[in-house]
Amino acid sequence: VQLQASGGGLVQPGGSLRLSCAASGRTFSGYGMGWFRQAPGKEREFVATIKWSDGSAAYSDSAKGRFTISRDNAENTVSLQMNSLKPEDTAVYYCAASRRGSGYSEAWYDYWGQGTQVTVSS
Repeated sequence: VQLQASGGGLVQPGGSLRLSCAASGRTFSGYGMGWFRQAPGKEREFVATIKWSDGSAAYSDSAKGRFTISRDNAENTVSLQMNSLKPEDTAVYYCAASRRGSGYSEAWYDYWGQGTQVTVSS
């Protein structure tokens, strides 16, 4: 089972990036999917999560209103559209999958991708 995150890069403040996460090795039918991030010197933190069943999503306060999580169940992918990026969004972003559905805690998730670097800087 693998989760492959991509789409990171360098972007100026106010810019946008779209991260993608492709799942392989099994179907993630019924799994909740999430995005987390880890900035240098900080613990990994929750960003967004989405349910399999109805696509309902939840966000951290810092992501709310700027980021949008979505999924394509047929393609086994989840995306994170990030707009109005700020320097404090700089981090390695990880996608994750949970057999127990969507959730906010790292411990909830069973599978993790390798991370993709997002740097917001002028």
